[in-house]
Order: sequence, then C-alpha cells, then structure tokens
Amino acid sequence: MAQARISAMLPPDIDPTKAPVAFGERALPKLNEELQSPELLTRQRALMALCDLVHDPENVYQLMLKTLLLDHDSTVRQKSTEALHIMAMHHVGRHGFIQNGVISALAQLLDDPVDICRKNTHQIFEMMAKLPEGAVGILHAGLIPSLVFKLKTELDEIQELILDTLANCLCVEAFEALASGAVTILKQKLTHSSVAIRSKAAWVLLGLSTHPEGKNMVCEEDVIPVLVSLLEDTEPEVQASATGALMLATVTPQGRYSALGAEAIPPLLKLVAGETSKARLSAIKTLTMLAELPEGRKTLLDHIDTFQQCLNDPSEAVKRAATIAIRVIKWKPF
Repeated sequence: MAQARISAMLPPDIDPTKAPVAFGERALPKLNEELQSPELLTRQRALMALCDLVHDPENVYQLMLKTLLLDHDSTVRQKSTEALHIMAMHHVGRHGFIQNGVISALAQLLDDPVDICRKNTHQIFEMMAKLPEGAVGILHAGLIPSLVFKLKTELDEIQELILDTLANCLCVEAFEALASGAVTILKQKLTHSSVAIRSKAAWVLLGLSTHPEGKNMVCEEDVIPVLVSLLEDTEPEVQASATGALMLATVTPQGRYSALGAEAIPPLLKLVAGETSKARLSAIKTLTMLAELPEGRKTLLDHIDTFQQCLNDPSEAVKRAATIAIRVIKWKPF
C-alpha cells in the first residue's frame, strides 16, 4: 500500500520570500543574533536566510544550530534540520558535525511529531554514516538500538534512510545491531511491499552476516528460507541483495544445510544462467558452498554445463568462481 510522501511545505503564514537573505561574513553575527531571538517570526526568517547561506561550505563552521533543534515551534525545527542537512552535503560540514557533537543533538529529534523534521534528521545520519568517522560518531552516540527499533514504526521513506545508515555503520561494528534484535526485524522487512525496503533489508543482513555471530543468528532466526524466496523476486536489485546475504550465511555448515533444505539450488541455478543476472557471481559462490555437501554435489553434477557457460563470461571474477565451482562439484574422494 502506497504511503503519502513527506511534505517539506511551510505553514501558510510563513513567507520565505520575505526572509532577509544575506550573504558574506558581515551577515553572520546578525544571523546568529536573530537565531537566538525570543521572537518566533524573527527566528523563522533568520532560518530562511540561513538555508541559503549554508550552501557556501566556508560558512559551515560558523553557524551552530544545536540550540534550535528542540525549539517549541515546528517550523523552526524543520528549518534548523534543513539547514543542517545542507551543511551535511559538504565534506567540511560533516567533519564539523563530528567535532561539535551535532549527532548527539540530532538524536533528540528521533521522536519528533513532525514527519519532515524526522526525515531531515535521518537524511543527515545517512550522509554522516558514509564517512568512517561519521559511522563511529553514530555508534558512540548510542543510536544503533534506536535506529533498529524505528524500523518497526517509521514511515517507509524514513525506513529506507535508516537501512542505508545501518548498512554503513555495520562496516564499523555490528554487535549493537545484533544485540538489538536487528535480525528479527530485518527478516520481517524482507517481505515488505516496497522494493527498496526489501532490497536494503537484505543488504543490511548481508552486512550482519560478515560477522560470525550474525551468521549464526541468521540461521537461528530461520531467515534463510525467506532469502531463498527472494531469489525469485521480480526485482533484480532484491535478487542481488538476497543472493549476497545468502552467500555469506552459507559459509557455515548450519547455513548450508538450511539453504539446501529450503531448496535454494534451483533458483540459484536460474540466476547463474540468466543473461543479465546481477546476482550471478554470488549465486555461483553460494552453489559452490552447497556443493561441499554430498546432497548438493549430487544435484549439481547434472548442471555442470551451466557453470561451463560462465567460463566465457566477460567478468574475470565470474570466470574464476565458475572454475572453482566446477572443480568442487566434480571432486571425488580417493
């Protein structure tokens, strides 16, 4: 079911054309003064000007909006987060956020009643997480459990941003996400009606599965049959993400037996044979691991031709993977 898009429209009584847009160093002291004004209209108009001014990265460090993030007026919060979002687009702005503790301040808006304020906040987190230092900052702010929990309740647009943020943070550390029940929640998201959410949830599971404990939990929570079902999803991006997650989950014996029991071989062979399959490489590697089981090897011996066709693939990685798969499938004990 489609959800309405989050609107960034201002209240009807706010006219941004009347904002005193100012540029240059001389305007900064006055704007700083107006941002702290007790008069609501003055603060709102100063924020209108600020959202134009912060497009210049040289001014990023000089305008700290942390004190306005909890303003009682929703328009002030909206424009404050909008200005910070613009700052986060600049490299120097993102580093400034780390130095000035902006991530922790923004965490207070996770429960803001206004959708656009929350969306702006999560857009900032998503941008920050692309930097290793930013991902560390999100971890140090203790945000991972809250982000995982918000996947249960947030709007679809915001869930997509949360999944992107988590995917980047998992490159640094996965313990908090695993301890917060991320695997169970992500399993539910694998069957979401949104293509983007299904794909991104599988991608986050892939990140969790790079860690030993993550692999175990994916097996224990019975996620593998759901991943197998996504191998036949109508969207190539979902197929690719699911195949990648399945590939890592089948590194363990428990994962291999679970995938075999879920009848993963037929859909994986289809992905290998598909002319435009984005999941081909991961599918070949997954099948190679399933071939390490006697039952898997027996089944795959009838499909050697599928792998031999991959030896002419333009991708060197695919050719190498196919060569290894053929060797493993044809292996016989002495």
